[in-house]
Amino acid sequence: MKQDHQQFKNVPLNDLPAPLPVGERVIWQGKPSFKGLALRSFHIREVAIYFGVLLAWRLWSNWSNGMPGRDAAISALWLIAPAISAIAVLAALAWLFRRAACYTITSKRVLFQFGVALPMTMNVPLSKITNAALKIHRDGTGDIPLGVSDGKRVSYLLLWPHIRPWRLRLPEPMLCALPNAAIVAAKLSDALGGQPAPTAVALSAPANRNLVSDVAANSPSTAAA
Repeated sequence: MKQDHQQFKNVPLNDLPAPLPVGERVIWQGKPSFKGLALRSFHIREVAIYFGVLLAWRLWSNWSNGMPGRDAAISALWLIAPAISAIAVLAALAWLFRRAACYTITSKRVLFQFGVALPMTMNVPLSKITNAALKIHRDGTGDIPLGVSDGKRVSYLLLWPHIRPWRLRLPEPMLCALPNAAIVAAKLSDALGGQPAPTAVALSAPANRNLVSDVAANSPSTAAA
């Protein structure tokens, strides 16, 4: 393992499940961001909004029924404890899932390491990738879902949240909530045999692949890739 990683002395690599075969090299390795997982996989923002609306409704209901202002406020404040508890639990889950996750792109495959209670690894050979997409979100993180030729063998529940949402019939493994998704997309394009994408507008690939980039207009440049 150490010999395989000699050329990455300045990059903190996570341990792979097994030493790489001779001739295979690591191109990129990273984790999803906590913020991206918390917002989009565990929906912390929506939960906070829900409790905020519930708190406002309780205040208005108590006040409209003639309850004194002080008593109405005290009654409504009882919602703060469950709200904080729910948000704290979701934040802890996002942290645990991020801590357990690691994505690795090599010259031969894409590896997903995941699992909080039971660590697991899924390999996606580059030759099995039929299409990919890149989407940059408002918080600056991005997702790269991978269409695979044998997608029926991918378990949606087992791989969640590292999976494209709502693709139940043909699940697509997804590098989710990446802090530098455009740069990772360019590296993936290189691994697939295409040319580096100068911007995050398109990912190039060999003629027998179909890599399409679905990126917001303000997506960051990948020139540094």
